[in-house]
Amino acid sequence: MANIIIKDAVASDAETIIHFIRELAIYEKAEHEVAATADDIRASLFDPHTTTQAVLCYADDNVVGFAVFFLNYSTWLAKNGLYLEDLYVSPDFRGIGAGKALLHHLAGLAVAKDCGRFEWSVLDWNTPAIEFYQSIGAKPLTEWVGYRLAGEALIQFAKSPL
Repeated sequence: MANIIIKDAVASDAETIIHFIRELAIYEKAEHEVAATADDIRASLFDPHTTTQAVLCYADDNVVGFAVFFLNYSTWLAKNGLYLEDLYVSPDFRGIGAGKALLHHLAGLAVAKDCGRFEWSVLDWNTPAIEFYQSIGAKPLTEWVGYRLAGEALIQFAKSPL
């Protein structure tokens, strides 16, 4: 069994983080959508005013995965929630407990920060991830459909007159 450690990411980890982002995008069949660079990660994720954080997962001496997360807010609970934007473990290191360790670490942060929720999204075709999430007690949301304004549609809507 590997010795698994979770550490807060720092600006010098930007190259590692962008590497994992690209691996994740390849896995999700969306590599062409990654516009971020290591410099972008350094500037946005480690800016003193950011609300986003990242952690890296190490197995023995190897960095094997990462997670990026931020606090959101529930008006119904009147509490923050922790939202997991990305979690990824390199294929060669799956099955050693790295993903579970990342989720466990983030759940601990959510509890320590008195969050009312710990949430994330998963692609509907990602059966291994869905089964894994359900194995730790996570439940899918069935009544909510995500929506997104991005790119040109976002710009045009923001510029359009009411």
